[in-house]
Amino acid sequence: MAGDGVRQGAATPAVEASERTVQRLVARFGPEVEPLPTPFDVPVVKVRPGALREVAALLKEAGYAMLLDVGGVDYLGRRPPEERFEVVYHLLDVRGLRRIRLRVPVPEDRPEVPTLSDLWPSASWAEREVFDLFGIRFTGHPDLRRILMPDDWEGHPLRKDFPLRGSRQAGTPQALRQRFFPLRLDGPPGDAAPGSGGDAPAGRPGAGGEGGA
Repeated sequence: MAGDGVRQGAATPAVEASERTVQRLVARFGPEVEPLPTPFDVPVVKVRPGALREVAALLKEAGYAMLLDVGGVDYLGRRPPEERFEVVYHLLDVRGLRRIRLRVPVPEDRPEVPTLSDLWPSASWAEREVFDLFGIRFTGHPDLRRILMPDDWEGHPLRKDFPLRGSRQAGTPQALRQRFFPLRLDGPPGDAAPGSGGDAPAGRPGAGGEGGA
């Protein structure tokens, strides 16, 4: 608790400075930027996707030189559906200790926002992660591909309508065994196919190709 008191007292000028930044954004971009209530000492603003790059560029020019994080959120069932998803950006002014959080609504039927990876290179991998897990595309990204899931994975596992146990077919022991240790259809049960990487020693029928059995 004592630590909280010190943090709040020291942060007040920075918070006030961040709030002035929000006022500047509202004056400049009008309805494209909407301040949101928050219980935290970091101002939060909703930014329409069409204004994101201009807002981000202005903030960087104003001293928010560090992009701390990029995250995705799925508000399945939210109305209107144009705001089902959100991409959230956390920015920090290292010198002035100002912070600001941008929340960008993303429509369900066209989940895409412009990339910020050219403004902050640290956005590159974070945007790939959001794309991988939520299926939100970042237009203009130079290398938008999966970063956590296998390339042939179907779907985006952090969407709330993704099956809790994933694809049943892909997750069954039989499917996993066949994927990583394909079996010879013309051989005895458990015998790995030639060149599949199975570790059954030659001349040992039935030794199995299940990872060292």
